[in-house]
Amino acid sequence: MPKFKSIISPYLIWLRICFLSCGLIMHCAIANEALPLAANPELESQVTKIAVELRCLVCQNETIAGSNAELAVDLRQQIRDQLQNGKSKEDIMAYMVDRYGDFVLYNPPVKTSTFVLWFGPFVLLLASLWTLLRHIRREHRQEKTVQDSVDELSQARALLSSVKKDS
Repeated sequence: MPKFKSIISPYLIWLRICFLSCGLIMHCAIANEALPLAANPELESQVTKIAVELRCLVCQNETIAGSNAELAVDLRQQIRDQLQNGKSKEDIMAYMVDRYGDFVLYNPPVKTSTFVLWFGPFVLLLASLWTLLRHIRREHRQEKTVQDSVDELSQARALLSSVKKDS
């Protein structure tokens, strides 16, 4: 058996090296190229400040500042273009909300349309707590009923044993 293991071992090492090399080559081929920053670092800082407040519509739980999705890259470029054209942050945010709705905002405002988004988790938490308390109370009542039944049973046995002794 040891001879068989020594023959296969070099092939397994070679096979592992091939798989790791292929994986590294694939990773390098798939990796995105770094996007060039704006020539003006101040402009890029403004783009990032605005992009942090907007949700990536593809990823949905990432900001467009942190997403590499094509739409997020496009939205960052739109922000950059609008800032270069002299638009303010409020103008850009209003443009994005008009185009994509309140969902694009990472922290949407409290409105009737976003009421469930803001207060739904609290309602679910309260409903869960209420259900849990009801379940605990029901279990406690059942335990008390079982204990009462056990006490009654022991009393009945005591009565029966005293009746048998008397007869």
